[in-house]
Formats: sequence, structure tokens, C-alpha cells
Amino acid sequence: MSDVVFRTAKPDDVAALHPLIERAYRGEAAKAGWTHEADLLSGARTSVEELAGLIADADRVILLAHRGGALIGCVQVARAGQDLAYLGMLTVEPALQASGLGRRLLAAAETEAVARFGARRMEMTVIRRRAELIAWYQRRGYVATGETRPFPVDPPRPELAFVVLEKAI
Repeated sequence: MSDVVFRTAKPDDVAALHPLIERAYRGEAAKAGWTHEADLLSGARTSVEELAGLIADADRVILLAHRGGALIGCVQVARAGQDLAYLGMLTVEPALQASGLGRRLLAAAETEAVARFGARRMEMTVIRRRAELIAWYQRRGYVATGETRPFPVDPPRPELAFVVLEKAI
């Protein structure tokens, strides 16, 4: 994975970004990887409009990973407080999961959080039932804070509550 190039998403990247995220999180295509939510949730993970809004927001950035001109991953970083950033939507093309790209995206996000937002801590939320994903983040220095947050669905689904993880960066 040495030929991966990272850059900040621009508005015209949404057309390629949206299907990557949907492929990685939901539906049958997602099951080619190990980090999907396809067994827990159906429907869209995000929308073109939501992604365009995230890209336009000065308190957020989406980093893209390209290899050979193809979009293969992304991660969102958002200002979340005085010295706190939030990591979300870490996405790796399903066929490339377990290739090391997720670790590289995570490291790029942490570096960006410090440089762009002056963050000293990074937090994220992971669905409680995703024990293997929580363990992956813990191996990279993230610690469960003990806080949980509800998953944004109506009606509420307590089994999908988020666990909050945090790391000093």
C-alpha cells in the first residue's frame, strides 16, 4: 500500500465518495470486508447531500485515499471542542480491508486533527455490538470512556447504542 495518496475531499468528490461509503458499510458488497454494518442495519449509510454538507463545513474535513487514481478509502475528522476532535466514517474499500489502509487512514486523521484543529484528543463512537471493531481501535490506543450514546434511529434500538472511545494524540 505504499502508493496511496491522501488529500482533502472537494465538492466534486461526492459522486465517487458516496458509493464507496455505501459499499463499505451496507448491503451485500460490504460483506466482502470485515468492518461492515450490513448484518445490523439496512438502507443508506449517508446521502449525497449529507456528504456535500460535511465537505462544505469548515469544522470538518474528509480525507480521501487514492491509489492509481481510484478512491479506495476515506475518513472524516471534525472539531468537537477546545482540544477535542471527532473521528468518523473511516471507510476502506471492502476488498482492501485488512491491507493496512485503515491504520494509515487512522494515522492521517490523527495528524490532521492536530494540524487543522489543534486537537490533543480524538474521540469516536462505535456500535456496541461491533466488538471486533472496538478491539481493533483499542489495539491502536483508543480506550472506552464508559460513556454511551444512542444510535440515531426511530424507533430507538438500544442494542445499537454507541460506545465512546478516546485517545490522546
